Amino acid sequence: MSIPSDPIATIGLEGFAKGMRRGKITSEQAVKAYLERIELLDPLLGAFERVNNERALIVARAMDALLAEGIDLGPLMGLPISVKDIFVFDGNYPHAGSNLSLQSKYQPQESSFITALKEAGCVILGTTRMVEFALGITGHSVSRGTPWNPWDAHQHRLPGGSSSGAAVALSAGMCALSIGSDTGGSVRVPAAMCGLFGLKTTAGLWPTDGVFPLDPQTDSIGLLTRSARDAQLAFQALNSRINPGDLKQTKCSNPPRLGRPTRYMLDDLSPDVSQAFEKAITALEEKNSEIISLDIPNIEGRERYFPIAMPSELLSWLSEKTFNDQKELIDPTIRVRIEKGLTIKAHDYLTVSAERHAHIKEADKLFDAVDLIISPTTQETALPIKSLEDPDNAMRAAMGMTRNTQPANYFDWCAATLPIGLDSSGLPIGLQLNTRGMTENNLLDMAVWVESVCCENLRPPSFQ
Repeated sequence: MSIPSDPIATIGLEGFAKGMRRGKITSEQAVKAYLERIELLDPLLGAFERVNNERALIVARAMDALLAEGIDLGPLMGLPISVKDIFVFDGNYPHAGSNLSLQSKYQPQESSFITALKEAGCVILGTTRMVEFALGITGHSVSRGTPWNPWDAHQHRLPGGSSSGAAVALSAGMCALSIGSDTGGSVRVPAAMCGLFGLKTTAGLWPTDGVFPLDPQTDSIGLLTRSARDAQLAFQALNSRINPGDLKQTKCSNPPRLGRPTRYMLDDLSPDVSQAFEKAITALEEKNSEIISLDIPNIEGRERYFPIAMPSELLSWLSEKTFNDQKELIDPTIRVRIEKGLTIKAHDYLTVSAERHAHIKEADKLFDAVDLIISPTTQETALPIKSLEDPDNAMRAAMGMTRNTQPANYFDWCAATLPIGLDSSGLPIGLQLNTRGMTENNLLDMAVWVESVCCENLRPPSFQ
């Protein structure tokens, strides 16, 4: 059986919305194409935890019927999407990447963010796999499987995590938009590894009720799209329902002033990533963007905060008893990370939390001098999964994937990643943009401009 083409990849979300209203495409047609692609491709790629064919088709037909009657829910109406397996909805509780029995930990009410997606007319195709408890950045997870990065059809490479299935599903053309979550890079890293645009919203901007909590202080919901413009359209459509009031607007230069870190974020880059970053810097400079060298104070604070906060918060939600009773069911690597929380003292957590809040205030001052802080998203591109068999390699890979992304969560920024090309092995490289929290509209405006200057719309050659 031949694989149907991705019906939206080449026209974008705006093109799909216009096409529906001009009668050139229906939601049902798009959903059927994606469900066929899922049926044919996902047995190899393993992106989806659950696919609801029947319900998706019913909703798609309903969207088409409403539009035919003149009822327009907005630009996301009829759009086939995937959601990370982290939300409560349709009477189902998320696995959160785990084999533990967790239903009693959730409230029965549907996540209000899922409700917003439905009110916008989105068609949810299914839920995507993730690293267990969102506690892993490489994407590797034993408990419910590691999705296959579609940029290498011959070798199983890391997809990035924890929103691993979300990135793989979109990159391989099995949905038009993916919803993920980001506590330390879990949207941006898989987006970068799979050649996508990834948006990390500011923690607290979008509601996280009915969502598995890793660290409520830094948890955020994010979008994975094919372009900055797609993300901008989706963000505005959703945010207008969730936050009718305006976000903070700050005055930005045109073109934006770009802060280039003098240390830390540019350390230990692979040659290919370093070369791609310098090429992007040159292209932006040639378009009259001012490049300003800056030092990010207290950036090492993230190294103290996350190893204490994440296991402490997770154990608080799970309970020590639940963990001890069922820990043999947990991925061994994740289990070790959680176990560390058993020895963390309350004053240790309070100390790093207070330190973080002081550092947030200091870091905010950086955006008086620059509009964006830019860096590579990760230090290297997607490694083969077998490379994690060496514990030293596994630790180096994880540290290299969080080094540049965790600061945005630590400092309460909003952030995005854009694809800027391929390395010598044909694997995607991401460029990260950071700015002041609660200024997502500004971030996306600037991201659209940066994308026009130095970014590429990438699609894995084996999964068109």
